[in-house]
Amino acid sequence: MTKRTSSDKLDTAERRELPDSAFGLPDRREFPMPDAAHVRAAEAYFHYAPEEYKPLLAQRILQKAAEFGVDVESPTVLSWAEK
Repeated sequence: MTKRTSSDKLDTAERRELPDSAFGLPDRREFPMPDAAHVRAAEAYFHYAPEEYKPLLAQRILQKAAEFGVDVESPTVLSWAEK
């Protein structure tokens, strides 16, 4: 994979190289979270997720946040993670 900083956007090739496990919604390959910056982005864009996927996405955000040392502050994400 091309060397990039955590604030860069993923290009198409980089996104294709990510394993399914790097995504908030692995089956749909949506909400990529390969680093801390993308975990924060997933938290910020959480409200765009389809309702039926929000519990899974919230749990995955918390998992990836723990992995990358990110503090999840969104009460919405925290609430959905409990469902």
